[in-house]
Amino acid sequence: MLKLKKDVVVLALAMGCAAAPLSDAWAAEKLKFAFLAALTGPQSGIVGQPGVNAAQMIIEAIDQGTLPAPYAGKKGFGSQEAELMPVDEALPPAQVATEVRDTIERNHVDAIVGSMNSGTCLAFLPVVEELKTLTVLSTCGTPRVFEEGNMQYVFRTSSNATADGITAARYLTRRMPDLKSFGGLNPNYAFGQDSWRDFSLAMKAFRPDLQPTTNYTPNYQSFQYSAEISSMLTEKPQAAFSSFFATEIEAFVAQMAPRKLNESTKLIFSTGETIMYKMGERLPDGVIIGARGPYGVFARPTALGKWFKDNYVARFKSQPVYTAYHAAQAILALKIAYDKAAAAAPGQAPNTDAVITAMKGIEYEAFGTTVRLSRSGGHQAANEGAMGVYKFDKATGMPTVTDVEYYAADCINPPDGTKAVDWLTAGLPGAKCN
Repeated sequence: MLKLKKDVVVLALAMGCAAAPLSDAWAAEKLKFAFLAALTGPQSGIVGQPGVNAAQMIIEAIDQGTLPAPYAGKKGFGSQEAELMPVDEALPPAQVATEVRDTIERNHVDAIVGSMNSGTCLAFLPVVEELKTLTVLSTCGTPRVFEEGNMQYVFRTSSNATADGITAARYLTRRMPDLKSFGGLNPNYAFGQDSWRDFSLAMKAFRPDLQPTTNYTPNYQSFQYSAEISSMLTEKPQAAFSSFFATEIEAFVAQMAPRKLNESTKLIFSTGETIMYKMGERLPDGVIIGARGPYGVFARPTALGKWFKDNYVARFKSQPVYTAYHAAQAILALKIAYDKAAAAAPGQAPNTDAVITAMKGIEYEAFGTTVRLSRSGGHQAANEGAMGVYKFDKATGMPTVTDVEYYAADCINPPDGTKAVDWLTAGLPGAKCN
């Protein structure tokens, strides 16, 4: 995508600048990365802005060469610095697709990064394929991204939502071996539909003797759940799985806590980590929460992970939630690929095709976990999963998790070339669990 500006070439030729190699001119021109996130609306402060914050922080550290080992001293993206261009995806899907097209055509960006909404990412992916623009999805969870099309320009550095549903089912059946009933509460859009499908199919594989009770499907971001709470209090499923996201969880908990739904039903929030710091003591002890992988409180205690968390907290005065980790590891993948492509052709600026070739199948240390692009021809990550039980520590005034369990990538992600539904329906054959 990146092109040397014509006036730079003309000026160099006119001045006979033999002392200034062409590679120096390339290095002086910054890469442009457009980052999609919810910048307005109810999700912006909880999950959107943290993603932008983390992406900007990592780009600056890469440009300055201040990332710690194993990336210490390695400045830039293949010697080039980069700049971030935030783009709001808190819009109707068709409008986001138009915004992405305009961003690519008018601003000549080198890559599209981010996207946290399954509905909007499915809408704009045909655009980036048409315009041949390198795209690294950070969070968008739907497995349909690679199951419904042969993507050439798209990567995803987080596991898809199938892994979250399987993690939740494995955790629940281990924690509650005598479980008698379970239901669901999932928003009526791509992520919610896929999440319930995968969780319920995993439960059928692990506990074929159980049939789910009702899965309630309120509209996305309706924020009014009194009817669903009343029905669940009547139905009394022993456990209920929910893929509610950020402010949806906050609204639901605020409405159900006074009615003590959590005392009759074990609640499982696959994205609950996003709200734990904001809700604090208002989030009842005992609910099961996840972070769409080993992120936030579930991040492994590595030196690189500690650096990320410490710097994020110092700079933004808040804890990084999993969308921040997702964003950071997406930017890091770009660095690794640009560095690899530049090393393969010294003195030349890597073009899109070279970066794509370099990114396929990479495995790298990220911020508290290892990322492996081991699915969909090296375009899709299959990472480990984690889940635990929420507990507010009154002594420290801090939210925590207990009884944390980790699941290997090949335990919760379908094998390469296998669709999620097919693998789950077959009973997860070949799953490799610790």
